[in-house]
Amino acid sequence: MEELHQSPGTSPSGALRSRQYWTTAPGRGEVVSAPVPTPGPGEVLVETLLSGISRGTESLVHRGMVPDDVAGIMCAPHQLGELPHPVSHGYLNVGIVRDGEGPDAAALRGRTVFTLAGHRDHVVVPAQDCHPLPDGCSAERALLAGAAETALNALWEAGISLGDRVTVIGGGMIGLSTALLAHRIPLERLEVVDVDEDRRQLIDALGLHAVAPGAAAPDSDVVLHSSATAAGLAEALRVAGDDALIIEQSWYGDERPQIPLGGDFHARRLRIIASQVGEVAQPRRLRRDRRARLRLGLSLLDDRFDSLITGRSPLEDLPQVMDALAYGDPAWAGTICHVVDHR
Repeated sequence: MEELHQSPGTSPSGALRSRQYWTTAPGRGEVVSAPVPTPGPGEVLVETLLSGISRGTESLVHRGMVPDDVAGIMCAPHQLGELPHPVSHGYLNVGIVRDGEGPDAAALRGRTVFTLAGHRDHVVVPAQDCHPLPDGCSAERALLAGAAETALNALWEAGISLGDRVTVIGGGMIGLSTALLAHRIPLERLEVVDVDEDRRQLIDALGLHAVAPGAAAPDSDVVLHSSATAAGLAEALRVAGDDALIIEQSWYGDERPQIPLGGDFHARRLRIIASQVGEVAQPRRLRRDRRARLRLGLSLLDDRFDSLITGRSPLEDLPQVMDALAYGDPAWAGTICHVVDHR
């Protein structure tokens, strides 16, 4: 990596430069200057307008909590470097296609697209991995396509049906995206559990039903958990009905949460299934691929998702922003999806 905190533009030698955010060590992020990449056959160059922070995953990366044995599996689709570090991670990116080779690239030139790329002023990705924004979808809202895709995968895994009783635990970006999509299904009951009173007010304002931990109704058919806490998973076990299904959406990194499996978990025949977006959910895997899933997730974003955008700052501030998010600065407690501006 090269000199830090340069603005994009032209270097003293006349070569075009581009800014990139890298995690260089646990707790250390840097904005560096690099040459603008050149697309190869079938690839396009995207000039980033905005990127978004996936708080849970990127906080683990920032703190250096990616276990070595899953570093290859958990890499972002278009990251640079390797986990745990140095790595340029992230996977919520909206930009304009500026260049590329091949007919697919030509059709995309000048269009605003979502890609699973990170916090870099310019990214090179296969043309097939670019998803043009639907009519009426803002660049900010489109950043949530990755969260909608994750939510969709969990709902496919859960097999939720008409009239089900569903509980979503955790009102962060993934939990709220899951609840907003589940809300489209005619359910007998949909409750969203969150520990924070202000977050519960937001959940209610979205037309959902928020409850505090301990207040959720029991006997749910499906529980979707995304709080990444042992307490949240224990609450999931409490509200799940007999023979019910718990979909675990959290990634804990190298943490080892303790959960109460010694109570009635066995007697009530509960099931816990991990939902991980690197693969399409098993019930759909033979008929959908990841590109189709992401395309559908992007199309499902409606104006309620705009409320999940809770802040905005320039790329050069990202090292300090990641510190605040990863280490629990109280001033950032209300953050759901934070936007990084590259313009």
